[in-house]
Amino acid sequence: MQTPHRLIRRAALLALLTLGPALAPAAASEQSTFDVTVLAAACANCHGTDGRSPGSIPTIAGRPETILLEQLKAFKSDTPPAGTTVMNRLAKGLSDQQLAALAQHFSTIDTSSRAEVAKQ
Repeated sequence: MQTPHRLIRRAALLALLTLGPALAPAAASEQSTFDVTVLAAACANCHGTDGRSPGSIPTIAGRPETILLEQLKAFKSDTPPAGTTVMNRLAKGLSDQQLAALAQHFSTIDTSSRAEVAKQ
């Protein structure tokens, strides 16, 4: 039987392998909505569809953009926050532009229908 930690690692690895090309920095161009959506899909493995976590992992949808970006940059730094599991490894693979696009993307998601999503 696999431990939850091992399952999270396996899911993160699968996301990286599947979305690897999409995680590469964009070639001197702005992130398109499609690119951000593809990047955000990797987050769904742990944080739930559209960043609305159904479990113990934090919901990131609707959080302030500045806070999300600050946290992503902290994960990417050489000294990530204590207790970090896979986020430091995931964030290191993203450019600062991609981190900003993800923070902006998740900050704009409406969370007012969160209870309805949890029922589905």
